[in-house]
Amino acid sequence: MTVKVLVIDVGGTHVKLLATGRKTRVEIPSGPDMTAAKMVRDVQKLTIGWSYNAVSIGYPGPVVHNQPIAEPHNLGRGWVGFNFPKAFGRPVRLINDAAMQALGSYEGGRMLFLGLGTGLGSAMIVDGILEPMELAHLPYKKRRTYEDYVGLRGLKRLGKKKWRRHVADVVQKLKVALEADYVVLGGGNAKLLKKLSPRARLGDNNNSFRGGFRLWQRSDERVGTKRRLQWL
Repeated sequence: MTVKVLVIDVGGTHVKLLATGRKTRVEIPSGPDMTAAKMVRDVQKLTIGWSYNAVSIGYPGPVVHNQPIAEPHNLGRGWVGFNFPKAFGRPVRLINDAAMQALGSYEGGRMLFLGLGTGLGSAMIVDGILEPMELAHLPYKKRRTYEDYVGLRGLKRLGKKKWRRHVADVVQKLKVALEADYVVLGGGNAKLLKKLSPRARLGDNNNSFRGGFRLWQRSDERVGTKRRLQWL
């Protein structure tokens, strides 16, 4: 049976949707009132008539064994412990949103993904093995974290010029520390960068959908390495 996937990219301001065979994504407003149950109801209303038999969800928080382990910062409650397969009536693969965009951005080797958005999303893929990461809250400078400098708070506090310098510094430090071959910079604020560090390139937010589709591909269909690829 051909797998037809509904990809759901859950964000702090919008939930974005795309399904196999459809060319244009659609969006649902989210925000602090968006609970897991409301998200499912809103998605089901908007996708009446869509054909899909599997679901991929990019979640803005840590995910372990296909389940969120912490409530999201910018959304409503009720995500931890929610039964997504039962609610959708279909198999669901749930992954951290930065990891899903990383998966869609991957072109082989050792790739570090950094998502410059409200916070700092991070993931690494090494020879096809995906490892979601939580680098945002590690200490960086003056008792502040990486996210405090290169996330939205840092952008507002520092201004674009200083923020860009710190992004370049963080990219270089993490690239060296993690021995990455290249760094992909995604997230909504990546477009504010004027100059990229060596071995860094801009990602595309639409790669989140590509990553969601890849979650359901067989290992022999996945690209970027001859080794068996493991996304979950």
